[in-house]
Amino acid sequence: MTRFPGTENQELTLSADDYSLLTDLYQLTMAACYTGEGLEQRRASFELFVRKLPEGFGYLIAMGLTQALSYLEKFRFTPSQIGALQATGIFAHVSDRFWSILESGRFSGDVWAVPEGTAVFANQPLLRVEAPLWQAQLVETYLLNTLNYQTLIATRAARMRDVAGEQAQLLEFGTRRAFSPQASLWAARAALAAGFDSTSNVLAALQLGEKPSGTMAHALVMALAAIEGSEDEAFEAFHRYYPGAPLLIDTYDTIAAAERLAVKVGSGKMTLAGVRLDSGDLVTLSKQVRSLLPGVSIVASGDLDEQEIQRLKAASAEIDAYGVGTRLVTGKPVNGVYKLVEIDGISVMKESSGKMTYPGRKQIFRSFVGEKVKADCLGLADESSLEEQPLLQLFMQAGKRMQAPETLTAIRQRTAASVKSLPEETRLLDNPVPVPMVISDRLRELTEKTHKKPVLVNG
Repeated sequence: MTRFPGTENQELTLSADDYSLLTDLYQLTMAACYTGEGLEQRRASFELFVRKLPEGFGYLIAMGLTQALSYLEKFRFTPSQIGALQATGIFAHVSDRFWSILESGRFSGDVWAVPEGTAVFANQPLLRVEAPLWQAQLVETYLLNTLNYQTLIATRAARMRDVAGEQAQLLEFGTRRAFSPQASLWAARAALAAGFDSTSNVLAALQLGEKPSGTMAHALVMALAAIEGSEDEAFEAFHRYYPGAPLLIDTYDTIAAAERLAVKVGSGKMTLAGVRLDSGDLVTLSKQVRSLLPGVSIVASGDLDEQEIQRLKAASAEIDAYGVGTRLVTGKPVNGVYKLVEIDGISVMKESSGKMTYPGRKQIFRSFVGEKVKADCLGLADESSLEEQPLLQLFMQAGKRMQAPETLTAIRQRTAASVKSLPEETRLLDNPVPVPMVISDRLRELTEKTHKKPVLVNG
């Protein structure tokens, strides 16, 4: 719930009603300025893209569009929110029309985007918003937040799936390390959509129609062992309520625990679906545990990432599933930006050193050799090609969705197919080579024309 100045909400919880105020102040001050100048209804196009890929990444997997569209559908300002903004005193000199626009305004624009699960590269728009200037400006912060974060998680998850292979189980354990409770939900969703099998986040799983998964913590083993007498009694107690469930066996002596379990499993006294190793030399331990428990699934966890999974596989570790947390939901950011490319039919571009942008509304055209991506062409939105596949699709028109929300299964399948279509050198974890991208002749000409256009400076 929105609070007025002078009151506090230390809980800092978020609801859909608050979405419109979840923005940077300058979005509101600019929208008010546009309104005062009579420009607020001019048609504007903004594109969201990354200038360069995170270090060590050969591609990105676009993700977060579902939440972005939901946000735009719910975009509105309530009387109490408008009152709270007015009470700050920041907007004392703005036009009264600004408040009228906020009070009655809804998102009425168009959204073009690449479908979730699609591989993209630097300078390629993941999303384009075409809307009245004030609307297109105000939605920037939220769109960047959801697409940047979920694209990061989805890309890392896709890389892990690519390295682990189709048969290994991948479990998302990142809730306690995610940057916020909201981020933990988005991270779980992005991981599942990019190829993970399950998440330990109960709320995320149930909201997404999935079954949560997990094992146990060392605390249960230590608590029950201390009170009931031994590690084995802790295992037996857990199995009384969750028969056959995976057991965490590295609290004390991993191999000794595996040896005792092997005796019980071999004698038919225990059914055991799996064991989890969370510390130590995972290569050596997994091989020893496999020799003792040949029919039992081995789950590895503990600060894993795609490089570590690759190392474990190269060393022939006997691991069937990987529980990944911290290094999935944190790490190098996807530094997406949201830039104006056209206003009132006039193409514009940013020309500052190192941050130049291409003008005009754009489309990505992808060409293939067989099933493999050959190259991309960044062209103008009204260009067409019989041989190349346009990636951006119309998802929202005049504020209304044009496509039904996709299932996680559909997005997961697209992610897998998209990664599989990339050249091997693009999928490398070390020194990857992104797919080459060329600029169409028309976009090149527009860039040169816009670059040469004089900018008038008063005085």
